[in-house]
Amino acid sequence: MTSSPPAKRFDWSNLGLRIASAVVIAPAAVGAAWLGGWPYLVLIAIGVALLALEWGGMSAPVAPTRVSAAVTVAVLASVFLAYQDQDVLAWSAVAVGALAAALVARGVAERPADAAFGVIYIAPAAICLVWLRSTDQGHWWMMTLFAATWAADIGAFAVGSLLKGPKLWPRFSPNKTWSGFVGGLAASSLAGLAMALFSVFQLNLIAAAFVGLCVGLATMAGDLWESALKRRFGVKDSGDLIPGHGGLLDRVDGLMFAVVVMAVVRLANIWGWH
Repeated sequence: MTSSPPAKRFDWSNLGLRIASAVVIAPAAVGAAWLGGWPYLVLIAIGVALLALEWGGMSAPVAPTRVSAAVTVAVLASVFLAYQDQDVLAWSAVAVGALAAALVARGVAERPADAAFGVIYIAPAAICLVWLRSTDQGHWWMMTLFAATWAADIGAFAVGSLLKGPKLWPRFSPNKTWSGFVGGLAASSLAGLAMALFSVFQLNLIAAAFVGLCVGLATMAGDLWESALKRRFGVKDSGDLIPGHGGLLDRVDGLMFAVVVMAVVRLANIWGWH
């Protein structure tokens, strides 16, 4: 594992910049997800390309373009198949694309397997974003995903900053605390409840809180996983695309895990929702 710079405390001086960036990005994501169709597909495709670019920069700094291009092509192939309701082919394309990316990265990346992992890391989230939006009431499922994910992030930050206390996983993310973890789960559960109470979403309150809880757990797991990856590659941020936030991966790491978990919950249909 490559060593990385020591973790820094939250930089309060750029809080305004972080908020401004979120104000620009969040409406675009919400609007595209609500509309669906080609605007949503285009947004996902752009996101995939940017994530692949950041992945190439982290995992293969000697030849990032080649690795990024391989990951982009592999993931977009699976996304377009999913958009055409070819689910089996879409998931098969992930495996084939991962192998192809590793072959392309041979000779230019220190660990060609990292290129394959980039496909495996990005593609499932992208496929699930397409599938979840295509289900009945898909726009409301997407709104709940966003609400619970963002609530988990905000709740964890606010409660952790206020109460502090024991560290959650200091080896990989020294600033995260158990108090923030509990606060994030409470906030995401409440966000799920709010979506059921103040919308036409067909979820009972218990189911809504359960969905929010699952999304919150996945969001924080995704955040911790990305922290571990950055430590492995020896970088502080995945990139510098978003002012005040770092790279796109730094912003959507939790969402990438959360959408997969929500898709599984939606598919399981344990409460008989439609």
